[in-house]
Amino acid sequence: MLSKSFTLTETIIAIFILITGILVIFSLISYFMTASLISSQRLIAAYLAQEGIEIVRNLRDKNMLSSRNWDEGLNTGDYQADYNDDTLSSYTGAFLNLETGSGFYGYGPGTPTSFVRRIHLQKSGDVLKILVEVSWRERGRWNSFSVQENLYNWR
Repeated sequence: MLSKSFTLTETIIAIFILITGILVIFSLISYFMTASLISSQRLIAAYLAQEGIEIVRNLRDKNMLSSRNWDEGLNTGDYQADYNDDTLSSYTGAFLNLETGSGFYGYGPGTPTSFVRRIHLQKSGDVLKILVEVSWRERGRWNSFSVQENLYNWR
């Protein structure tokens, strides 16, 4: 006659399979949360890098509209700048802050972040080469995102 109850071995195997499934699910959740955070930080870095290009472009355009040399104040070197600055400042490696209220990243008061933006300019004749590198520390290691563009004296 066949017994209709579970044996101890069958019960242990069933519990093992159940626990393995639960651990796999928690591992996947942890992985996707980490991947989401990394993607979010990379997206912020990309926007900050593009903003660095736009800051320099805006300074060039202001020079032209004010009948100054197109490259006034845009000399070869490493700089940093806020989104609302009228000039570039020497690069110090300062971390950007998330400004309270406005939600903008800058060097004014606000919540400290792990982002550092370096704007490197290299001038050659009527061409201004801009390289913006945004670095940030995440999970014990440095990451970086960079973007490059050339501006010209189109006047």
